[in-house]
Amino acid sequence: MVAGATFALWALVAASAVYWGLKFTSRGAGSSVSAPAARFAPPPDPAVVARLLGASSAAAAVAPVASLSSRFVLVGVVASRSHNGAALIAVDGRPAKPFRVGTAVDEGLLLQSVESRRATLAASAGGQPVVTLELPSVRR
Repeated sequence: MVAGATFALWALVAASAVYWGLKFTSRGAGSSVSAPAARFAPPPDPAVVARLLGASSAAAAVAPVASLSSRFVLVGVVASRSHNGAALIAVDGRPAKPFRVGTAVDEGLLLQSVESRRATLAASAGGQPVVTLELPSVRR
């Protein structure tokens, strides 16, 4: 009986030694190997890409200019039959602000008139319309 208990105890000591030996060696090997750092390419330069595709230097020097109508977004309209009222307009991506007919919306442009789903911007109250803004269509 004593011989069996001694054998079981030494078997338990041997199994524990193997377990902890494997545990320490696997942790040490894993920490010594480091993963390569991920390297991302910088975004391409549009001027360089244009030159590679054969664009002339004069054409690459001219920056695209946003159209005047793309700077304004009509968000809402309060109109009367006499084309008076107000419009809620966002300028250059900023939050929309209310403008009454006849007030300046941007430098050199004022709100000329409003209709049920449209606002007209002009250089002066009686001048030719410069920009006509429309509300997006309503989906039903």
